[in-house]
Amino acid sequence: MRKWLNFLTPVLLFLLTVILLPLNATADSTHIEDGARLFSDAQIQALENKAQSLGEKIKGNVYIVTNTNNTLEPAKFADEYLRDKVGNDNNGAVLLMDMGQRELYISTSGNMIDYLDDNRISNILDQVYDAMSADNPYEAATAFYEQGADYVEAGVPRGHYRVDADTGKITYYRTISPLEAVIALLVAAVIAAAFFIVIKSKYQLKLGTYTYPYQENSDVNLTVNENQLINSFVTTRRIPRNTGGSGGSGGGGGSTTHSSGGGTFGGGGRSF
Repeated sequence: MRKWLNFLTPVLLFLLTVILLPLNATADSTHIEDGARLFSDAQIQALENKAQSLGEKIKGNVYIVTNTNNTLEPAKFADEYLRDKVGNDNNGAVLLMDMGQRELYISTSGNMIDYLDDNRISNILDQVYDAMSADNPYEAATAFYEQGADYVEAGVPRGHYRVDADTGKITYYRTISPLEAVIALLVAAVIAAAFFIVIKSKYQLKLGTYTYPYQENSDVNLTVNENQLINSFVTTRRIPRNTGGSGGSGGGGGSTTHSSGGGTFGGGGRSF
């Protein structure tokens, strides 16, 4: 009996190691949750590397989650998943591959709402949809990360704005390009130099020796001026929520947003 135990013990340990090895291989991934078992271990590691690289660029996190037993609406599931991972209004995005409901959905939060506007989300979904239709989920996931990284590298679209799907409120995104910043600094420097030269020549000031007689020339006269706001008006237009299967409405550089659980999210999805 002891001989059999001595023989079986190493065999059982070997089998246990083989069984647990795949679990250990996928445990290193913090951004890929493959509940539907669509990816191999090597593919998960490759996607994890892409997720970390993109996360460093946006100072946030970008996830992929797959499942087969989700009972929530894909948009709601994706929003809640992203909020649980990054918190409300922090930088992040998630691609949901709902294999049970045959739905794809991208949810965005924080600066990813601005990087991935409605048009860009629609373009990403085009590539993801084509790959999923060809039964290639790894290519779909790769397209999500690589196209997302390209859009982040390109920056927020010029003239970008957010549209609240519930209220119709429009918030414009203000940005200054590096060239505009340099031009503004040069113009400011020229104006400052010109102002200095004019004042110096007008008063014939000698630097380091002139002291302004502020005690003799100063005079302060304070008056009270009261303004009362009677009425204030804010004009908005209501844009209905997009209920179709495409990547959201309000294109042309805009991101359609909605509130969920105290946070603001963008996104879009479609069936496959």
